[in-house]
Amino acid sequence: MDLTKKLFVVGVGPGSTKYLTDYSKEAIKNSNFIVGYNYTLSTIEHVIDKSIQKVFEITMKNQEEIYQHVFNDLMKDNDRCTVPFTGDVNFSESEVVDRLLDLFGDDNVEVIPGISSIQIASAKSRVPLDKATIITFHITGDIEEKKIELAKSVADGKSIILVPRPWPSNPSKNFMPSDISLFLRKNGIDTSKIDVWVFENLTNNEKETEYKGKMDSLENKDFSALSVMVIDQNIRQTYLEF
Repeated sequence: MDLTKKLFVVGVGPGSTKYLTDYSKEAIKNSNFIVGYNYTLSTIEHVIDKSIQKVFEITMKNQEEIYQHVFNDLMKDNDRCTVPFTGDVNFSESEVVDRLLDLFGDDNVEVIPGISSIQIASAKSRVPLDKATIITFHITGDIEEKKIELAKSVADGKSIILVPRPWPSNPSKNFMPSDISLFLRKNGIDTSKIDVWVFENLTNNEKETEYKGKMDSLENKDFSALSVMVIDQNIRQTYLEF
């Protein structure tokens, strides 16, 4: 029998337990180790049994050390580990997922999708995903090409659903709603005529906020790191038109 160390890379939704799928719960409950960020762990704490699972909280600085420690020092053959991600693991998490695939090997990793804040923002704004350009700036790498894509999509009249980039330790790298509005205006777009939504802390009943206005009104407005932005240029069409 082929003995392996199994990894589940799991999307656990934007934050509310209502958006945690049964399949994700099953992976968590059947794991020996859980490794995740504080916010993500808090989303699934009701599923974790610390008498069965050993839990590791990570940060950007120590994640590699902990992944290595769990995989190389703690896991035995046939042990299971779950790494949960906020929202959908297949969106905005590729830099970490690629590293985990390298560490565990593709054949030993199961990726379990989750509900993304992008999907929630689409539902609340009534801007369908199949009519929108989806962009994430929530990455550590260069975003210049993504910014060009954003400006072109807006100029072409497309709707955009995007995740901004907060960077508390280096504000010069921020690309938050205020920065996005300013960037588009400086690239020749009349931001006073474009409808925009900004959602904060989606699915968190106590903290969730919704802002709707014209794009130019975002300049100098502050929004939390947990924000999703919708540039709404959607034109509704029903089947009666075809």
